[in-house]
Amino acid sequence: MPDGLDQFLAAGPRVGLRPFSLDDAEEFTARAEESVALHRPWLFPPRTAEHYAAYAGALIEEPARAGFLVCEHGREHGEAGRIAGFLTVNNIVRGAFRSGALGYGAFAHAAGRGLMGEALGLLLAHAFGPMGLHRLEANIQPGNAPSRALVRRAGFRLEGFSPAMLFIDGAWRDHERWAITDPCG
Repeated sequence: MPDGLDQFLAAGPRVGLRPFSLDDAEEFTARAEESVALHRPWLFPPRTAEHYAAYAGALIEEPARAGFLVCEHGREHGEAGRIAGFLTVNNIVRGAFRSGALGYGAFAHAAGRGLMGEALGLLLAHAFGPMGLHRLEANIQPGNAPSRALVRRAGFRLEGFSPAMLFIDGAWRDHERWAITDPCG
């Protein structure tokens, strides 16, 4: 991967965001495999090339979805260019609603280093700028304290509780609804 910042849609001091690519399957699935203990029981990113192709393909092709890889670009920890995590905006609705549902995950080697907080700030600027959205919602299982802390630090507000909202890992799971609106409009 090139070291230049021009590969990113947005870049901060340590990370940049770039769209998902089918060419990222090998690295993404390796990072997902290394991160199973971190992700379970909350998140199940693709761990095979076949599943990655379907997942990334939908993020690339479907207009109601957008996916961004979080890549380190600094030299900290020798991780330049490595995929540190991912952010997705799903269920994008245009028109008067201009909203989307946020999804995200850090990979184990990047967890706890503040990279996802930086990346989420970049995504919010991109979502409320070039993407033209007004609102993002994050639905989080109540026991997922790190995820709740991430969105709270980014300025999301708790809006409610939805029992049995999403089918995850074989059961309907309760979720808290967190949201943020464009501060400029």
